[in-house]
Amino acid sequence: MKKEEKTNVMRVLEAKKIAYASHSYEQDPTLTGEQIAGILGEDPAHVFKTLVTQGKSGQYYVFAIPVAAELDLKKAAKVAGEKSIDMIKQKELLPLTGYVHGGCSPIGMKKAFPTWVHETATGYDKMFVSAGKVGFQIELAPADLLKAANCRTADLIIAVEN
Repeated sequence: MKKEEKTNVMRVLEAKKIAYASHSYEQDPTLTGEQIAGILGEDPAHVFKTLVTQGKSGQYYVFAIPVAAELDLKKAAKVAGEKSIDMIKQKELLPLTGYVHGGCSPIGMKKAFPTWVHETATGYDKMFVSAGKVGFQIELAPADLLKAANCRTADLIIAVEN
């Protein structure tokens, strides 16, 4: 039997004695977050993507939002206490966080940055975030993610108009 691959995220959670379930799928860099939610058989509202930004001050910030949502940069700047905030360039992600695009997790980055999770997460029994490698997701209780990544919650997404 093949030994399950452990990511840094899984090691961090185990060290903190936080329960999680790992899920893997075929690595395909063209998959969208919604497609990954489908592979997992989960509502896309429960699957979160991790976005790394930089404020006007130069400080970096991390935001985890549902995969089908779009980060509202004005709301993000407000919660971070910045005049403005922008997404970092993809080439900056690995040296800054230790993670590649499509495998970025709010848990276990090279350095701890102020981190927020969209407020809807707290209404769920479970949520999913990247396990720190493309093709791997972890499932955990939202309260455990908040504890593991020292996150706060806020309204972070662009409101969808009906």
